[in-house]
Amino acid sequence: MLSARVLCSALSLAGAPIATWAISVTEIQGNSFRSPYEGQTVNDVYGILTAKDKYGGWISDVPSSDPRESNGIRIYGPHALRGVSVGDDISLTGRVAEYRAANNPNDLSLTELDLIRDIIVFSHDNHVAPVLLGEDRTPPKGQPSAYDDGPDGWLSVPNNVTRLEEENEVLRPDLYGLDFWESLEGQLVTVPSPVAANFPDWFGAVWVYGAWPVAGLNSRGGLTVHFPESGGAPDAHSGAILIGRPLDDTKLPRAYMGMEMSDITGVVTYQFGNYYVLPLTAPDIVSTPDEWPSPTTLLSGSSPCSLTIGDYNVENMGPRSWHLPTIADHIVSYLNAPDIVFLQEIQDDSGTKNDGTVSADKTLSRLTAAIARVSLYEAQYEYAYVAPEDNMDGGQPGGNIRVAYLWRPAKVSLVSGSPAGNATEATEPVLDEQGKVTLSFNPGRIDPINTAWEEARKPVAAAWQTNNGERFYTVNVHYSSKRDSSSAQGDARPPVNGKSEQRTAQVNVTATFISSLLDLDPTAHIIVGGDMNEFLQTRSVFAPFVGLLTDMNEVAGVPPSERYTYVYEQHAQEIDHILVSDAVKAKGGAVEHVHINTWATSKGAQTSDHDPTVAKVWVCASEDREVGSAHDSDSDQGIVQAPWNQIIVL
Repeated sequence: MLSARVLCSALSLAGAPIATWAISVTEIQGNSFRSPYEGQTVNDVYGILTAKDKYGGWISDVPSSDPRESNGIRIYGPHALRGVSVGDDISLTGRVAEYRAANNPNDLSLTELDLIRDIIVFSHDNHVAPVLLGEDRTPPKGQPSAYDDGPDGWLSVPNNVTRLEEENEVLRPDLYGLDFWESLEGQLVTVPSPVAANFPDWFGAVWVYGAWPVAGLNSRGGLTVHFPESGGAPDAHSGAILIGRPLDDTKLPRAYMGMEMSDITGVVTYQFGNYYVLPLTAPDIVSTPDEWPSPTTLLSGSSPCSLTIGDYNVENMGPRSWHLPTIADHIVSYLNAPDIVFLQEIQDDSGTKNDGTVSADKTLSRLTAAIARVSLYEAQYEYAYVAPEDNMDGGQPGGNIRVAYLWRPAKVSLVSGSPAGNATEATEPVLDEQGKVTLSFNPGRIDPINTAWEEARKPVAAAWQTNNGERFYTVNVHYSSKRDSSSAQGDARPPVNGKSEQRTAQVNVTATFISSLLDLDPTAHIIVGGDMNEFLQTRSVFAPFVGLLTDMNEVAGVPPSERYTYVYEQHAQEIDHILVSDAVKAKGGAVEHVHINTWATSKGAQTSDHDPTVAKVWVCASEDREVGSAHDSDSDQGIVQAPWNQIIVL
């Protein structure tokens, strides 16, 4: 492809060393993350220009027999390639640089040539065959890096133990995702039959995977974070790649999970904390998913002991929120009006106005009224919450988001005899005059002044009774967000999992409360749910729950790839959970994730950024489920009852 390979005379410009031999692109790239020629000026670098943008372009040299060495490289300089066209066979002199944006210290560096001069054009209209991913080279499954070697792989805690580029080990592209994409840095590649794993990000880039083996493929076409059947750490979906802005300024399709596009050919680069393919031109839409969200099939049974529990993060809902009527419709039309609904992100009565208001009566009364209207007044709900201190629970300033309960008094009620709690007083399990377990404040916050809850929503526990007098208990949580996390494709290994230590402390406080309740009644029926902002696959965070609570997905046998309520980057993921005590687990149950938001056709079409979940549980000591039981077709909503222990994922 390139014939001119000549000796160069030893020169020096302003003291910068210049290589005395013509150096190939593969030698410059080397077999690790950083170039062995970093900082040196290299003379007579040959290559064919494969792509251009306003900042420069990319050249490709002859391929190396070593798959660790890329034969492509970025040529940086807004005017460096003036007069040079794609397909030109050229030589040039430039300085080897490792570029990292100053405001992103956790980014990996991009090997490039800058300070370009002495360009010679030898010929025109040359062709470079792109690397066909999935055939010529295939992304590995597993972990992003050899340093993601903790028990939970890339999700292991502690984070930021190793800096990848400080180690600068020889690449292992056959084993590790970051090594794989680094070994292709600057090269022209083709992604065959790309499928979108998410909506476009704020800049229009979209995560895709191509026609190669991937882990965690769900029925929609997304990639779900889950434990592999063979055991070990969860896959990081390193086979997914971000598709950036096309170099010809065409527009990427408005993608969503499961959309298939035509083949994408472009150059591999690193920017904004991730590896990208920058397409030469935008792909076309080939196909879109033909299935859309359906209502849950789970219905409350006619037995007082058979209950449905809904869980929904309603994303900053205030009394005047545009999406309040839609959420009301979801609760009725998609969740089948559960007996109890766990809500998160209920704002105060002034919404985002930062005026000291903490009451949410107006917000919740408008929501319950809207639900009643949607259901033609068949679904009547009461509500309960504990008001926070002003601006002490994080979230949008002035919004004072909190967790709240809705419940249908025709089926359940709060256990009476205890006052409702306030922002700072802790509820505790106690025995009432009848010797039954109740709570000192009902509902009440769990250890609200514990430092684990600094700038975080406090959980609210409640003691309930069915219409036949049986008691059960719930805890509604909204743990700290992953704010301050680092890119999963960044320098810190394992990636920084923002606030994981705080979430671990929050789980520990919650577990201590659950344990104290079980100490008084080892057979207590307990349901813990809400937005936990963490994968169960980050086992270190959830370790305090081991032996106390079980994931309802496990109880119901939901396939691991179908367990998701949220989508972020390339990952479909479950960060909203419903966990139950052994007494509930022993009686079985069902759970369905209703993908009304993750299956939307655009980010703007979402009502919330979370999907709701519905679980069906049995909350009584008695297991008599014959006449009037959970098997009975005469449900309390006049709709045919779904079979007990039914496993359906929507």
